[in-house]
Amino acid sequence: MSNENTVIIKDNTANPAPLGLLGFGMTTILLNLHNAGFFGVSAMIMGMGIFVGGIAQLIAGIMEWKKNNTFGTTAFVGYGSFWLSLVAIWLLPNYGVAKPIEAEMGAYLCFWGLFTLFMFIGTLRLNGALQFVFASLTILFFLLAIGDFTGIKIIKTIAGYEGIICGLSAVYASVAQVLNEVYGKVVLPICPVKK
Repeated sequence: MSNENTVIIKDNTANPAPLGLLGFGMTTILLNLHNAGFFGVSAMIMGMGIFVGGIAQLIAGIMEWKKNNTFGTTAFVGYGSFWLSLVAIWLLPNYGVAKPIEAEMGAYLCFWGLFTLFMFIGTLRLNGALQFVFASLTILFFLLAIGDFTGIKIIKTIAGYEGIICGLSAVYASVAQVLNEVYGKVVLPICPVKK
């Protein structure tokens, strides 16, 4: 007879999703205030893109990997990389490393829209708050892509307002998860899907 001992390890690590959602949401709001026409692209947006939208989401994605959450890892590492690549697209031409963007930006945004559409399908097994975040983000990417492909300014402005809503929904999902955990009850609903 073999003497096998089963060890059950409880996961006591923190939920990284609120950090990732906050990083995504805040940076999305600020960029889309620009898209809506309130102010230009500045060091504030780029700094947020690098550190909060980019690095904070990468950290959250790595933490989700440790929790064996493939969806969370893919989302946070993916969108963290989006923010870092977006800032690189803006800055690299200034250093003579690459030519400035033209119509390619529409293709870039279109591919992010397709990725987000597929990720939205994954949220159908998660909760209503994430469904709204990913649905509105899908719309945002496609509106921005259409705006870049056509050059119609009003489309980008509409996308900006829609993006502010998307960013606010991500901040809501972040705060809801934190408050619900801290208080041990539903303070802000996220509408979990019944499985």
